[in-house]
Amino acid sequence: MEEILNKKKKNWTNYTIKSLAFWVVVAIIAGIVFGVVNPKLAVQAKPGIDWFIQGLKWLVGPIIFLTIISGIVGLKSLKEVGTIGFKAFIYFEIVSTFALAIGVLFGNVFAPGTGMNLSVDSLDPASVAKFTNVNQDVGSVWAILKGAIPTDPITPFLNGQTLQVLVMALTLAVLISAFGGAYKERILKPIETAQNFFFKILTVLMWLSPIASFSAMSFLIGKFGIVSLINMASLLGVMFISVVVFIFVVLGLILAIFKINVFKFMRFIYKEVLIVFATSSSESALAPLMRRLESAGVSRGTTGLVIPTGYSFNLDCTNIYLSLSIIFLSQAFNLPLTLGEQLSIILILMITSKGAVGVTGSGFIVLAGTLSALGGVIPVVTVAVLLGVDKFMSEMRAVGNLCGNAVAAVVVGAWDKQIDMEKFKYSLDHPETVKDEILG
Repeated sequence: MEEILNKKKKNWTNYTIKSLAFWVVVAIIAGIVFGVVNPKLAVQAKPGIDWFIQGLKWLVGPIIFLTIISGIVGLKSLKEVGTIGFKAFIYFEIVSTFALAIGVLFGNVFAPGTGMNLSVDSLDPASVAKFTNVNQDVGSVWAILKGAIPTDPITPFLNGQTLQVLVMALTLAVLISAFGGAYKERILKPIETAQNFFFKILTVLMWLSPIASFSAMSFLIGKFGIVSLINMASLLGVMFISVVVFIFVVLGLILAIFKINVFKFMRFIYKEVLIVFATSSSESALAPLMRRLESAGVSRGTTGLVIPTGYSFNLDCTNIYLSLSIIFLSQAFNLPLTLGEQLSIILILMITSKGAVGVTGSGFIVLAGTLSALGGVIPVVTVAVLLGVDKFMSEMRAVGNLCGNAVAAVVVGAWDKQIDMEKFKYSLDHPETVKDEILG
């Protein structure tokens, strides 16, 4: 009897005071309360999240770089790199298109902007000037190509430019695989040692995430207030429904093809989801997610290639946000769109949604660029309406993007036979058995 009680006590402490997820939840609640009670002071908490994100950027770059190299060099041949990349590209395009369509469909079905009767004349163009007065190349294929080439080997790591780090890692990994010969194993050992070193530092940093979560929520509520939530509740509600449907229906059906239960999968990655929600940053869970999937049976080459690439080109719920926002603005300002114009939105966003990688305020830049591409049917200045509520929507985007990329890694891994499916399914059924040294 005493043994049973001790076991229950141990389980209780493991899920509470010893659990990072528990303290993140506590921090989120505390941050919301603080933001409501003392908005002025709550706004001053912003450095907590800024410093945490900056620290992550310094670590995520080296981790991605080392993981990609070790994963690709560890593959049998360069042909496998090509097949993984090609299959990932196909997956990204298909699923991203579904996401865009969901945004348009749910925007029309639920009509969150109908009845608002807003006037374009009442808006201040200066409020969105920084999002509209940008290089016109943003959103083009040429911009993506230019943005992928680093000017030096150091800056991408310091600024957290994932795409540039990815390009450098791929280039070096291909060179080592092609010309390393008998020295490949010797080259891999120090790379893997360095990788484990950075993961250990990340483990320590992640225990500061409750502070970052408190800071983020305090600032969010203090700056924009609960009023912003109430005024735009319809849009937030539709966005929430869209993300939930995308995760549990679209991604659920994709996983079902490989006989994987989406609810078990979400339980498996719930810690990563929680961290991303609390910090509004997909970067906060990028490395932990890679580590966790690898521990569950997905090959290092697949996680190292698919997930970092997905963070640049497979932002599914950002796509939902973009297409839904355009439909919302057309309704709110009584500027109806024809079926042809709505189809044009999907086609334009298929390109532009991938064109602002690493650009601050990219969501608004892409949104503004898409409205411009529609020929002025909806004035660009209308995006000003979204400024107050965008921060609240970013949590949903970040969580959805994380889930989309996690599923992408599993699907591509299964498609290319780069996953130990028996081990993976066992891990889903027994998540406690998976070594989780980063998030505890």
